[in-house]
Amino acid sequence: MKKNKNEMSFLDHLEELRWHLIRSFAAIFIIACVVFVYMTPIYNNLLIVHLDGDFVTYKFFCEAFQLIGVESDFCSLVFDDKLINVDATGQFTMAIWTSLILGLIFSFPYIIYELWRFIAPGLSPKERGKSRWFIFLASLLFFIGLLFSYYVIMPMSSFFFYNFEITDKIINTIKVQSHISLLTNTLLGVSLVFELPLVIYFLSRLGLITPAFLRKYKKHAIVVVLILAAVITPPDVASQIVVAIPILILYEIGIIISKRVEKNYKKKFKNG
Repeated sequence: MKKNKNEMSFLDHLEELRWHLIRSFAAIFIIACVVFVYMTPIYNNLLIVHLDGDFVTYKFFCEAFQLIGVESDFCSLVFDDKLINVDATGQFTMAIWTSLILGLIFSFPYIIYELWRFIAPGLSPKERGKSRWFIFLASLLFFIGLLFSYYVIMPMSSFFFYNFEITDKIINTIKVQSHISLLTNTLLGVSLVFELPLVIYFLSRLGLITPAFLRKYKKHAIVVVLILAAVITPPDVASQIVVAIPILILYEIGIIISKRVEKNYKKKFKNG
Protein backbone atom coordinates (compact mmCIF):
# COMPACT_ATOMS: atom_id res chain seq x y z
CA MET A 1 0.00 0.00 0.00
CA LYS A 2 2.82 2.34 0.82
CA LYS A 3 4.36 1.61 -2.55
CA ASN A 4 1.14 2.58 -4.34
CA LYS A 5 0.93 5.78 -2.35
CA ASN A 6 4.46 6.76 -3.35
CA GLU A 7 3.72 5.88 -6.94
CA MET A 8 0.55 8.00 -6.92
CA SER A 9 2.47 10.89 -5.37
CA PHE A 10 4.97 10.68 -8.21
CA LEU A 11 2.17 10.55 -10.78
CA ASP A 12 0.49 13.55 -9.18
CA HIS A 13 3.79 15.35 -9.47
CA LEU A 14 3.96 14.56 -13.17
CA GLU A 15 0.36 15.65 -13.63
CA GLU A 16 1.15 18.99 -12.01
CA LEU A 17 4.17 19.42 -14.27
CA ARG A 18 2.00 18.61 -17.27
CA TRP A 19 -0.42 21.41 -16.45
CA HIS A 20 2.40 23.91 -15.97
CA LEU A 21 3.73 22.94 -19.40
CA ILE A 22 0.25 23.17 -20.94
CA ARG A 23 -0.24 26.69 -19.56
CA SER A 24 3.22 27.71 -20.80
CA PHE A 25 2.55 26.39 -24.31
CA ALA A 26 -0.88 28.04 -24.26
CA ALA A 27 0.75 31.40 -23.47
CA ILE A 28 3.20 30.94 -26.35
CA PHE A 29 0.36 29.97 -28.70
CA ILE A 30 -1.87 32.93 -27.74
CA ILE A 31 0.92 35.46 -28.17
CA ALA A 32 1.95 33.75 -31.43
CA CYS A 33 -1.59 34.19 -32.75
CA VAL A 34 -1.51 37.90 -31.92
CA VAL A 35 1.89 38.23 -33.61
CA PHE A 36 0.58 36.41 -36.69
CA VAL A 37 -2.34 38.85 -37.01
CA TYR A 38 0.06 41.82 -36.96
CA MET A 39 2.79 40.10 -38.96
CA THR A 40 3.12 42.78 -41.67
CA PRO A 41 3.84 45.78 -39.36
CA ILE A 42 6.04 43.56 -37.16
CA TYR A 43 8.17 42.61 -40.15
CA ASN A 44 8.29 46.15 -41.51
CA ASN A 45 9.04 47.87 -38.20
CA LEU A 46 10.98 45.24 -36.23
CA LEU A 47 12.36 42.29 -38.16
CA ILE A 48 13.85 43.77 -41.33
CA VAL A 49 14.77 47.26 -40.09
CA HIS A 50 18.42 46.21 -39.82
CA LEU A 51 18.50 46.51 -43.62
CA ASP A 52 17.82 50.23 -43.36
CA GLY A 53 20.96 52.39 -43.43
CA ASP A 54 19.20 54.88 -41.12
CA PHE A 55 18.69 52.32 -38.34
CA VAL A 56 19.45 53.86 -34.95
CA THR A 57 22.57 51.73 -34.33
CA TYR A 58 24.18 52.65 -37.65
CA LYS A 59 23.51 56.35 -36.99
CA PHE A 60 25.00 56.01 -33.49
CA PHE A 61 28.20 54.37 -34.80
CA CYS A 62 28.43 56.97 -37.57
CA GLU A 63 28.18 59.87 -35.11
CA ALA A 64 30.58 58.16 -32.69
CA PHE A 65 33.25 57.74 -35.38
CA GLN A 66 32.70 61.29 -36.62
CA LEU A 67 33.17 62.54 -33.07
CA ILE A 68 36.68 61.08 -32.95
CA GLY A 69 37.44 62.19 -36.49
CA VAL A 70 37.39 58.77 -38.15
CA GLU A 71 35.63 58.02 -41.41
CA SER A 72 33.24 55.09 -41.25
CA ASP A 73 31.16 53.04 -43.65
CA PHE A 74 28.32 53.29 -41.14
CA CYS A 75 27.67 56.81 -42.46
CA SER A 76 26.96 55.64 -46.00
CA LEU A 77 25.33 52.26 -45.63
CA VAL A 78 23.20 51.08 -48.51
CA PHE A 79 21.43 47.72 -48.32
CA ASP A 80 19.60 45.84 -50.98
CA ASP A 81 16.59 45.53 -48.70
CA LYS A 82 14.59 43.40 -51.12
CA LEU A 83 14.75 39.92 -49.65
CA ILE A 84 13.60 37.06 -51.85
CA ASN A 85 11.42 34.02 -51.31
CA VAL A 86 11.80 31.04 -53.64
CA ASP A 87 9.33 28.58 -52.10
CA ALA A 88 5.60 28.55 -52.81
CA THR A 89 4.78 28.11 -49.11
CA GLY A 90 7.88 29.94 -47.90
CA GLN A 91 6.31 33.16 -46.63
CA PHE A 92 3.39 31.40 -44.92
CA THR A 93 5.67 28.86 -43.21
CA MET A 94 8.06 31.61 -42.16
CA ALA A 95 5.18 33.69 -40.74
CA ILE A 96 4.10 30.75 -38.57
CA TRP A 97 7.65 30.00 -37.42
CA THR A 98 8.35 33.67 -36.65
CA SER A 99 5.10 33.92 -34.68
CA LEU A 100 6.08 30.94 -32.53
CA ILE A 101 9.59 32.28 -31.88
CA LEU A 102 8.28 35.71 -30.91
CA GLY A 103 5.57 34.02 -28.84
CA LEU A 104 8.31 32.20 -26.93
CA ILE A 105 10.31 35.40 -26.46
CA PHE A 106 7.44 37.58 -25.26
CA SER A 107 5.98 34.89 -22.99
CA PHE A 108 9.35 34.19 -21.32
CA PRO A 109 8.43 35.93 -18.00
CA TYR A 110 5.25 33.85 -17.76
CA ILE A 111 7.16 30.63 -18.53
CA ILE A 112 9.60 31.50 -15.74
CA TYR A 113 6.63 32.17 -13.47
CA GLU A 114 5.17 28.72 -14.24
CA LEU A 115 8.58 27.17 -13.54
CA TRP A 116 8.69 28.94 -10.18
CA ARG A 117 5.15 27.78 -9.35
CA PHE A 118 6.22 24.18 -10.00
CA ILE A 119 9.29 24.47 -7.79
CA ALA A 120 7.83 26.68 -5.02
CA PRO A 121 5.77 24.00 -3.17
CA GLY A 122 8.99 22.11 -2.44
CA LEU A 123 10.55 25.14 -0.75
CA SER A 124 10.22 26.32 2.82
CA PRO A 125 8.21 29.55 3.39
CA LYS A 126 11.48 31.44 3.92
CA GLU A 127 13.04 30.02 0.75
CA ARG A 128 9.83 30.69 -1.19
CA GLY A 129 9.89 34.34 -0.17
CA LYS A 130 13.52 34.76 -1.16
CA SER A 131 13.04 32.97 -4.48
CA ARG A 132 10.47 35.45 -5.80
CA TRP A 133 13.29 37.60 -7.14
CA PHE A 134 14.11 34.75 -9.54
CA ILE A 135 11.22 35.65 -11.87
CA PHE A 136 12.21 39.30 -12.05
CA LEU A 137 15.95 38.74 -12.48
CA ALA A 138 15.56 35.96 -15.04
CA SER A 139 13.22 38.13 -17.11
CA LEU A 140 15.42 41.21 -16.69
CA LEU A 141 18.58 39.40 -17.83
CA PHE A 142 16.71 37.81 -20.74
CA PHE A 143 15.37 41.12 -22.05
CA ILE A 144 18.72 42.91 -21.54
CA GLY A 145 20.25 40.19 -23.70
CA LEU A 146 17.38 40.60 -26.17
CA LEU A 147 17.95 44.37 -26.48
CA PHE A 148 21.73 43.90 -26.71
CA SER A 149 21.39 41.35 -29.51
CA TYR A 150 18.77 43.43 -31.36
CA TYR A 151 20.52 46.79 -31.20
CA VAL A 152 24.18 45.70 -31.24
CA ILE A 153 24.80 42.16 -32.47
CA MET A 154 22.21 41.98 -35.25
CA PRO A 155 23.16 45.34 -36.83
CA MET A 156 26.84 44.35 -36.79
CA SER A 157 25.97 40.97 -38.29
CA SER A 158 23.88 42.59 -41.02
CA PHE A 159 26.60 45.15 -41.71
CA PHE A 160 29.23 42.45 -42.09
CA PHE A 161 27.38 39.72 -43.97
CA TYR A 162 25.44 41.96 -46.36
CA ASN A 163 28.52 43.99 -47.31
CA PHE A 164 31.09 41.22 -47.43
CA GLU A 165 32.07 40.06 -50.91
CA ILE A 166 34.80 37.87 -52.34
CA THR A 167 34.52 39.48 -55.74
CA ASP A 168 32.14 41.95 -57.38
CA LYS A 169 31.27 39.23 -59.89
CA ILE A 170 29.20 37.52 -57.19
CA ILE A 171 25.90 39.16 -56.31
CA ASN A 172 24.36 38.56 -52.88
CA THR A 173 20.69 37.70 -53.24
CA ILE A 174 19.52 36.99 -49.71
CA LYS A 175 16.59 34.71 -48.96
CA VAL A 176 14.21 36.14 -46.39
CA GLN A 177 14.30 32.82 -44.50
CA SER A 178 18.07 33.20 -44.11
CA HIS A 179 17.73 36.72 -42.70
CA ILE A 180 14.99 35.76 -40.23
CA SER A 181 16.91 32.66 -39.16
CA LEU A 182 19.97 34.82 -38.46
CA LEU A 183 17.82 37.25 -36.48
CA THR A 184 15.94 34.70 -34.35
CA ASN A 185 19.06 32.61 -33.64
CA THR A 186 20.90 35.76 -32.55
CA LEU A 187 18.07 37.02 -30.35
CA LEU A 188 17.49 33.70 -28.60
CA GLY A 189 21.16 32.73 -28.36
CA VAL A 190 22.38 35.97 -26.80
CA SER A 191 19.33 36.32 -24.53
CA LEU A 192 19.88 32.84 -23.07
CA VAL A 193 23.61 33.49 -22.62
CA PHE A 194 22.69 36.49 -20.45
CA GLU A 195 21.11 34.03 -17.97
CA LEU A 196 24.65 32.96 -17.00
CA PRO A 197 24.62 34.53 -13.48
CA LEU A 198 21.43 32.66 -12.59
CA VAL A 199 22.84 29.39 -13.94
CA ILE A 200 25.94 29.88 -11.81
CA TYR A 201 23.76 30.67 -8.79
CA PHE A 202 21.77 27.43 -9.03
CA LEU A 203 24.85 25.32 -9.76
CA SER A 204 26.48 26.87 -6.69
CA ARG A 205 23.39 26.13 -4.60
CA LEU A 206 23.59 22.50 -5.73
CA GLY A 207 27.27 22.39 -4.80
CA LEU A 208 28.35 21.59 -8.36
CA ILE A 209 30.61 24.64 -8.68
CA THR A 210 32.43 26.93 -6.26
CA PRO A 211 34.09 30.35 -6.50
CA ALA A 212 37.48 28.61 -6.39
CA PHE A 213 36.43 26.42 -9.33
CA LEU A 214 35.27 29.44 -11.34
CA ARG A 215 38.48 31.35 -10.63
CA LYS A 216 40.68 28.32 -11.37
CA TYR A 217 39.12 27.79 -14.79
CA LYS A 218 38.73 31.48 -15.61
CA LYS A 219 41.26 31.30 -18.45
CA HIS A 220 39.43 28.32 -19.91
CA ALA A 221 36.17 30.24 -19.58
CA ILE A 222 37.66 33.16 -21.51
CA VAL A 223 38.54 30.80 -24.37
CA VAL A 224 35.01 29.36 -24.33
CA VAL A 225 33.53 32.87 -24.30
CA LEU A 226 35.64 33.91 -27.31
CA ILE A 227 34.55 30.77 -29.18
CA LEU A 228 30.94 31.47 -28.27
CA ALA A 229 31.31 35.08 -29.39
CA ALA A 230 32.76 33.86 -32.69
CA VAL A 231 29.74 31.59 -33.21
CA ILE A 232 27.03 34.20 -32.59
CA THR A 233 28.76 37.15 -34.28
CA PRO A 234 30.32 37.95 -37.64
CA PRO A 235 33.89 36.62 -37.99
CA ASP A 236 35.64 39.90 -37.24
CA VAL A 237 37.57 40.84 -34.12
CA ALA A 238 35.57 43.97 -33.26
CA SER A 239 32.23 42.13 -33.15
CA GLN A 240 33.66 39.30 -31.06
CA ILE A 241 35.09 41.74 -28.53
CA VAL A 242 31.75 43.58 -28.30
CA VAL A 243 30.00 40.31 -27.45
CA ALA A 244 32.77 38.87 -25.28
CA ILE A 245 32.96 41.87 -22.92
CA PRO A 246 29.41 41.62 -21.46
CA ILE A 247 29.68 37.82 -21.21
CA LEU A 248 32.94 38.14 -19.25
CA ILE A 249 31.29 40.75 -17.01
CA LEU A 250 28.43 38.31 -16.40
CA TYR A 251 31.00 35.61 -15.57
CA GLU A 252 32.63 37.89 -13.00
CA ILE A 253 29.21 38.64 -11.53
CA GLY A 254 28.66 34.88 -11.38
CA ILE A 255 31.85 34.47 -9.33
CA ILE A 256 30.62 37.09 -6.85
CA ILE A 257 27.24 35.34 -6.65
CA SER A 258 28.86 31.93 -6.13
CA LYS A 259 31.05 33.40 -3.38
CA ARG A 260 27.96 34.80 -1.66
CA VAL A 261 26.20 31.43 -1.88
CA GLU A 262 29.22 29.66 -0.40
CA LYS A 263 29.47 32.22 2.40
CA ASN A 264 25.79 31.82 3.30
CA TYR A 265 26.09 28.03 3.25
CA LYS A 266 29.11 28.08 5.60
CA LYS A 267 27.32 30.49 7.91
CA LYS A 268 24.21 28.30 7.97
CA PHE A 269 26.28 25.17 8.56
CA LYS A 270 28.19 26.85 11.40
CA ASN A 271 25.00 28.07 13.10
CA GLY A 272 23.18 24.80 12.49
